[in-house]
Amino acid sequence: MKTANELFEPINIGKLTLKNRFMRSATHEWLASDEGFVTDRMIDFYRKLAQGDIGLIVPGYADVDPSGKSSVRQGAIYDDRFIPGYQKLVNAVHQYDSKIALQIVHGGRQVKLRLIGTHTPLAPSAVKDSSSGITPKEMSEEEIQYIKQKFVEAIVRAKEAGFDACQLHIAHGFLLSEFISPYTNRRQDRWGGSTENRSRFILEIIREARKLVGEEFPIFAKLNSTDGVRDGLTPEESARVARLLASAGVSLIEVSGGIAEAGDVAARSNILEPEQEAYFASAGRLIRTTVKQAVGEQTQVALVGGLRSLSVMQRIIREGVADIISMCRPFIREPDLVLKFKRGEKERADCISCNGCYSPKGVRCAVISK
Repeated sequence: MKTANELFEPINIGKLTLKNRFMRSATHEWLASDEGFVTDRMIDFYRKLAQGDIGLIVPGYADVDPSGKSSVRQGAIYDDRFIPGYQKLVNAVHQYDSKIALQIVHGGRQVKLRLIGTHTPLAPSAVKDSSSGITPKEMSEEEIQYIKQKFVEAIVRAKEAGFDACQLHIAHGFLLSEFISPYTNRRQDRWGGSTENRSRFILEIIREARKLVGEEFPIFAKLNSTDGVRDGLTPEESARVARLLASAGVSLIEVSGGIAEAGDVAARSNILEPEQEAYFASAGRLIRTTVKQAVGEQTQVALVGGLRSLSVMQRIIREGVADIISMCRPFIREPDLVLKFKRGEKERADCISCNGCYSPKGVRCAVISK
């Protein structure tokens, strides 16, 4: 029987040990330089989260190639020049015994055209994005191999920079999630069709990276459980993808959902009651059950999505919905939320899910910044 205190006890992810079951889910913070370099402001932001006793911190996504940039002041990891800045970030977090994983991404058809210069938006298939009006180019075999190599190189750089793990962003409509989704991947070759074929691109990234970083460097995944659009990825198919990832050695799968065209599926607003929380819980339970049946404790599962109340978080762990509690918006308002929970000072985060924290001026709580 799991106890309430288990939230604050260590948990193993492979050979990596977290001091508790709390995870800061990656969200773009607009704190890198225009070129994608780590800044002092970014380091201070994550240092404060580490001081708040969060077990695992995942910074906002870093693009693996200039053709994949999807936001201004987004971190980058496509060149060795970015490693020294990330080393400083890692060292700042490690001072407080928190672990840190680098999330890597390619924007796919969700890039910003003004940010990618002469590059052409790339995707598995030429499916128009109704939220931006972009119709990407269907990737050629040569382009698939090139971007695959860029992901592999990014994983290697994450290890060289001292990160405790690297997280593949296979969610929210970016390139890797476009490959696994039947809505955005309509290919008829070996990269499309069956679940196995649509997962092939990611599985090959993992396999080829393993040759360079070894078996012990943890590779994580942030995985869409649903696209939130008609004919998109479903929780049932996501569970099949999760099984493939776990079998390939992914040691932590963070369950999320939604793409740009689906609106606020990924970050629902006005989460004010416990009944509104954990809106990916049913998918999380399905994915965790599938993964544990396949590989046992080799792979842990984290759940993100509207978690606010300590009682809900405890139930998520106790009932086997997930192994780790992942949040972002609550930590933007209260970087020390875990400490407050641990000391018994409160039962619920102050975050009201207004989504005002997402600002190109730098992520911050709009309520307390007034």
